[in-house]
Amino acid sequence: MTRTWTGAVCAVAVAAAVGGLVTALDDYAVPAGPFARSAACTDVVGRLPERLLGRDRDAVEGAGAAGWGGGAVILRCGVRPPAPTVDTCMNVNGVDWVLDDERAKRGDGWVFTVYGTDPAVEVSFKESRQLAGDALVAVGGSLGGLVRKSRCLALSDT
Repeated sequence: MTRTWTGAVCAVAVAAAVGGLVTALDDYAVPAGPFARSAACTDVVGRLPERLLGRDRDAVEGAGAAGWGGGAVILRCGVRPPAPTVDTCMNVNGVDWVLDDERAKRGDGWVFTVYGTDPAVEVSFKESRQLAGDALVAVGGSLGGLVRKSRCLALSDT
């Protein structure tokens, strides 16, 4: 009886260790922005949806960060606000987003950063830009606590 009990305990321990390893492999790290630990970022991350574009929210390591779909979409709050730029800027439901045109041209994915708030929020996509609009609408509602200090200008505004 003692042998059976010891064998069962060992089997449970091995299963728990393997299960923990599998869970740890599903997690991934996202580099934190310099202002990721701000109260504003804590608020933003706490308001983000559990599902985005049909993908579940991932367990990520990194302050001010969230991800969905195994890293298909990554959000980083607390990044440096972009300086005035000629990169593409679009307003999505009252939030100005700047596309990193250079990275998009190089094929490094699609990276959008909120313009006019401090701290700023960055959302990156591994997949097509067509997903970006829907995702920016979905996360935009979580950004209500960020104070808007400026906005994108069109040529006609200058």
